[in-house]
Amino acid sequence: MFRRFLTEPFLIGLDWGGFRDAQEPARRFAADGYLGANDGRLMVEVEDDHVAAGLVSYRAGLYSGMAKYWEIGIALLPEWRGRGIGWRAQAMLCDYLFHHTPAQRIQAATHLENVAEQKSLEKAGFQLEGRIRAAEFRAGQWRDGCLYSRLRDDPSSL
Repeated sequence: MFRRFLTEPFLIGLDWGGFRDAQEPARRFAADGYLGANDGRLMVEVEDDHVAAGLVSYRAGLYSGMAKYWEIGIALLPEWRGRGIGWRAQAMLCDYLFHHTPAQRIQAATHLENVAEQKSLEKAGFQLEGRIRAAEFRAGQWRDGCLYSRLRDDPSSL
């Protein structure tokens, strides 16, 4: 699935950034199983069907050079979108990261036009912090995005 996201145009929607090295996922999996100290990916499985629906990812960042936070993301295969899987997967990832790391903050960014993901993040316990101007270069233009966060003390949505 990781290889498909790198080589199939628009499989992951607006986040597809062009063709990438199709062998990179195998090299990364061999190195650390995608469970690095500063970033990683986990498969999203549909429990009843025991099939992979997509992936969630996490990446470390620092504020003021001291405060570690996580930035998370999700990519679901088209046939699994809109079924309530995404918000649960993101909420579960947050609970996991808060339980196993001392980070106080988890954030997620999304496209302005991705209203479904905005609703998913809110359902997963995230709060909108604001608009990020010129946050990404996509389809030949700089585009704005939305930044969401969930803090350790915020209630879990699960």
